[in-house]
Amino acid sequence: MAKEFSRAALCLAVILALLAIALTDGTESAVPVGAPAAVHAEEEEKYIALTFDDGPRADTTSALLEGLDQRGIKATFFLIGRQIEGNEWLVRWMAESGHQIGNHTFNHIELQGNDPDTIIQEINKTEVLLTDILGEGEYWLRPPYGTISAREKALVQTPMVYWSVDPEDWKILDTAKVVEHVCSHVQNGDIILLHDFYPTSVEAALQIADRLTAEGYTFVTVQELLQLNGTKAEAGKLYRNAWEER
Repeated sequence: MAKEFSRAALCLAVILALLAIALTDGTESAVPVGAPAAVHAEEEEKYIALTFDDGPRADTTSALLEGLDQRGIKATFFLIGRQIEGNEWLVRWMAESGHQIGNHTFNHIELQGNDPDTIIQEINKTEVLLTDILGEGEYWLRPPYGTISAREKALVQTPMVYWSVDPEDWKILDTAKVVEHVCSHVQNGDIILLHDFYPTSVEAALQIADRLTAEGYTFVTVQELLQLNGTKAEAGKLYRNAWEER
């Protein structure tokens, strides 16, 4: 009786083993029976950078920073030097929130066609202010109007950042139109250009953040975006300058 029970148990074990092999196709990594194929299929991660020019401005920039903090979103700010005096607290707030801070010259002058001494002074004055407030760092440059020639580029020691999506928020001053333009044109890896100097742009930025977050985008600084792309090369070589297309 015991021998018959052992033989039956052995047969059952063999049958179960064969069944297990058939179900897994002989591989350990097979998807379990009944499990959706998507279990092991990772969706592409989508990263995007919000950038803001022409600040800081006490009322609009503070409202923007508060909204970004509430959403846990990091952005990149390119500051005009002459706007910093009296708004140092905003610059510290940006840094404490993990935002990237960059240079937009002292007087927002067009660098292209300007003399070398003026260009160097415009960049250095703002860099000195940022260093006094935040300490030594690499404050990337966004040339005003996005225009700079090879001759002027040779004078710049830090990376320069352009953009890939420009809704011209400064021109249309319409929150809904800015939101629609950005959300209908944006792709993975884009750099969005906005201006924290205008209330309509601040509201648009927060609506854009909500819509694109819901669509699976993660907001990062420009520096983080380039690192995710596996390069620290000059951003202008990776992202088209919208002004050059006109």
